[in-house]
Formats: sequence, structure tokens, C-alpha cells
Amino acid sequence: MRSKIVAGNWKMNNNLEQTEALLSELSAKLPDTDAEVMVAPTYVNLAGAVASLQGSKIEVIAQNMHFAENGAYTGEISGDMLLNIGVDTCIIGHSERRAYFGETDEILAKKVASALDQGIRVMFCFGEELEDRKSDNHFKVVERQLKNALFSLDASVWSKIILAYEPVWAIGTGETASPEQAQEMHAFIRNTIAEAYNSSIADKVSILYGGSVKPGNAKEIFSKPDVDGGLIGGASLVADDFVDIIKAI
Repeated sequence: MRSKIVAGNWKMNNNLEQTEALLSELSAKLPDTDAEVMVAPTYVNLAGAVASLQGSKIEVIAQNMHFAENGAYTGEISGDMLLNIGVDTCIIGHSERRAYFGETDEILAKKVASALDQGIRVMFCFGEELEDRKSDNHFKVVERQLKNALFSLDASVWSKIILAYEPVWAIGTGETASPEQAQEMHAFIRNTIAEAYNSSIADKVSILYGGSVKPGNAKEIFSKPDVDGGLIGGASLVADDFVDIIKAI
């Protein structure tokens, strides 16, 4: 049985006071659910969030990490630093990291391998640009991103991987892939993993959809057989909206 997951990526939003207020409201309103619920605050609020959520079903995850264990990498955060404060899941490969900070498939492959070596669960993000979709290259782009970053990994580590398909054209734009488009791509992703490894691994990996998921469209998107939840951006910053999305799973 695949895990159902709803994760909120808070990006560069919310200071300490705002983070604590949102966590308190989410904790109070969290519905009874079998799904894993995660939030990814900014780095400076990770330790405080972990402390605030002691005993809660909400898991605190990180938005990024460096592939090196330590060293002269000003402004970066290592896997050991995350583990030391109680964070053991990390988003890697978000389109904003790729676009704004030049993270290539090669860099992401190193980050994924480093995280897994240290016992950190990876939420790996990938997805096509609008031009790729319009030119019918979206399947090729997604296959390349998966292959370059993940397909050299040993089969044994796939239990520590969550996938998050995010069509770049639907992130923060108000545009959303239709439920049918999401299902089509998620099924393709699962089949691609089955061909590279085996159907057992493909059937067990959770594949999330990300891209302007809102309370109004979450239920229909989540109802598709190969969509196992969502990586939520802006809507996760509003407690009532995020709670409604969690209920939709």
C-alpha cells in the first residue's frame, strides 16, 4: 500500500512568529487522516517547528540541502545539520532551485545520493516547462530528469524516495494540469520506473502532484489512481485551505 501524502512547501515565507501561529492553527484543525502530513518552513524556523510539533502527526521537512557533509559552502545546510534537529525528509530538485539557482541533473543526483547515504528520505521534484508541453516533449523531459538523478540508485533505497511531479507551467500561475493530464503523467512515471527497476518498486513509490492545487480541485486530482497526494505551495500558507486539501486526500 502506497503512502498518501500532503506536503506544504512554505518557500521563503513566514517569519518565526508567523510560522508558530500557522503551526498552532494547523495542529488545532488537523483532521483525522491516515495520510502523512508534512510542512517545509524556511531553514531558520525548522528547529522551532520541530519543537512546536512534538507529539503532532505533522512532520517537519526541509526545502533543500547540500550534497557535501560539511565544508566551505557559505549559506548552505548539510544533511547532518537537518538530522541533528530532528528533520529527516528533504525536498530536492524543486523547479525554483533548478531555475533560479542553476541546479542541474548532475548536482541533483549528488544531492539525492548524499541524502540517502545519510538516512534522509528524499522528496524528489521534477516536471516540464510550458514549451516542453506544447512541443510534445513533456514525457521525454520527465524521463530524462528521472533517469539522470535517480536511475543509477540501488533498488534498495527506493523505499526512501517520494516523487513529486510538478509541471513548471502550473506552479504559482493559477494554471493546473487537468486531473486527466496528471493521471496520464503519473501513470507514465510509474511505468518508466517499472521498466528501469521492476513493477514492485513502481507500485510502492508515492507520486505526488504539485502545481496550483487548491481546495476546489484537490479532491478530483487526488481521486486519480496514480496520484498519491500533493506538494502544495501557496494554499499551504492558509490553514483552512491546507486543512481542506488534507481532507480531500
